[in-house]
Amino acid sequence: MQIYLDYSATTPTRKEAIAVMQTVLTQQWGNPSSLHEWGQRAATVVEQARMQVAGLINAASPESIIFTSGGTEADNLAIMGVARLYAVPQHLIISSVEHSAISETVRSLEIWGWEVTRLSVDVKGKVNPLDLKAALRHNTVLVSIIYGQSEVGTVQPIAELGKIVRSHGALFHTDAVQAAGRLSIDVQQLPVDLLSLSSHKIYGPQGAGALYVRHGVELMPLLFGGGQEMGLRSGTQAVPIIAGFGVAAELAAQELPTETPRLIKLRDRAFAQLAEIPGLIPTGDFSDRLPHHVSMCLKNADGKKLSGKTLVRQLNLAGIGISAGAACHSGKLSPSPILLAMGYSEKAALGGIRITLGRDTTEADIDWTAMVLKQILQRLTPDFSGQSLTLILSTLEAKARG
Repeated sequence: MQIYLDYSATTPTRKEAIAVMQTVLTQQWGNPSSLHEWGQRAATVVEQARMQVAGLINAASPESIIFTSGGTEADNLAIMGVARLYAVPQHLIISSVEHSAISETVRSLEIWGWEVTRLSVDVKGKVNPLDLKAALRHNTVLVSIIYGQSEVGTVQPIAELGKIVRSHGALFHTDAVQAAGRLSIDVQQLPVDLLSLSSHKIYGPQGAGALYVRHGVELMPLLFGGGQEMGLRSGTQAVPIIAGFGVAAELAAQELPTETPRLIKLRDRAFAQLAEIPGLIPTGDFSDRLPHHVSMCLKNADGKKLSGKTLVRQLNLAGIGISAGAACHSGKLSPSPILLAMGYSEKAALGGIRITLGRDTTEADIDWTAMVLKQILQRLTPDFSGQSLTLILSTLEAKARG
């Protein structure tokens, strides 16, 4: 039995996207910047995809969609594209639970003298809007807050945060890579100026992403050359991949009303079953949460005999694919920075696991995975026992308060 439960890492490319990519590769392979018929056929493909991606987030104009090589480049273009407008370093704000595509980009700006405020989060991984309001300065030019956290699933109050930023006069960016296609996003209603997307998170091909840029927002490009993508991303567009991205975005928008409720039911079923396993602690916000996302951590992780990585390997041997939050560098396991930021101990932060669901996930998959995981923990730690979740969360909350 093979069960894939790592849809936040990547999704299988859907057959409809593959079909359109094959058509483009064989019939519409021209350079979209060329003026002849071959080029114009390719250009039509790109603009069709631009409309499809714009439709996923209800962007008013397709021209607000800038195609990139993925979510990481979209995040980099948002952050660096604003920063490079200024000759003198300014101030920007991010959360302490951003994806590395944001946190590492911002770290590079600090080397050049930029001031950065990293907003703390509560034990659920959520930013307090009052903290954002207090952190804003006269020279704050950009705020970037992740929409849905990839490791613990928490969805931030983006609308409220965006209003605060807009009233201050700064630009607001959100990394919506995990949220798009799973939550309804309307950029005509949301007070966001920049929003990042990724193709391979919504059953499109790897190698494509997009940055939504609200009309009137100025950015400095990272790549210079032929001036493609409204002058913000030079280089010949990857037409087949972009075409697949467009189809995946259109189908994701169509399926959202039925697929999201289905995923929520599966997610809640998984939480209910995993909660019965001693020593597993649910992480993230349980109400404001990505619909496909389940995350837990091991109370008794030690990084040697038992860690999130251990469970990933053991489940893989059983034919089940999940992921872990801790990272391995030079043979040494490092605790998850996300869980640390949420107030978990280093020991607990070594034991984070993530189970993410998708189009092919069934109730039987959930039930089987929960049973196998319980058996693995019983085998690895026969005396494994956990204290009550209420006590654990109350301890974390007390730590956060004081």
